[in-house]
Amino acid sequence: MLQATQLRPGMVVKFNNELHTVFTMTHRTPGNLRGFVQVKMRNLRSGSMMEHRFSSEDKIEKAMLDEVEMEYMYDDGEYYYFMNTENFEQTHLTKEHLGGGVEFLIPQLKVHVEYYEGKPISVELPASVDMKVVEVEPGLKTATVSNVGKPATMETGLIVQVPQFVNEGDVIRVSTSEGTYQERVSNA
Repeated sequence: MLQATQLRPGMVVKFNNELHTVFTMTHRTPGNLRGFVQVKMRNLRSGSMMEHRFSSEDKIEKAMLDEVEMEYMYDDGEYYYFMNTENFEQTHLTKEHLGGGVEFLIPQLKVHVEYYEGKPISVELPASVDMKVVEVEPGLKTATVSNVGKPATMETGLIVQVPQFVNEGDVIRVSTSEGTYQERVSNA
């Protein structure tokens, strides 16, 4: 059990017999009143966001998760298939487990799948993914040094704003947390 003041963003806690991910946590001590912790959480089952005010002394149960490294293999339209990198067992997850992470899944990408009581509840992507540009508008010849971007479609269908010098066939690094261009890894 954790004290409410020990909550941190990214933690998975059990609240009202449901699992929630902590998004934000603010500890407030207003004047001569008792301190409290304002927490914004997402319900892992329904996906809904909620805010709750805990007393500083409240105890919250931290969910014990098992984390397994897996490698993404392929999808069949309904399920996304992963292989355990230690024992080579395969498992499949639905889009509900993956959420927006589906747009970053390229073959042989290593991810961490979090299990609670033997059931997968979430997938943790790496900080960035190297992806191939499959479609992009030609760059402007007059744009030498500028921060003007252009939309580029990645191999997974993700659309990212990229600098003018990026061409079709280039491999770029994309941030998985923001879905933004970071750098060009290799030219076409």
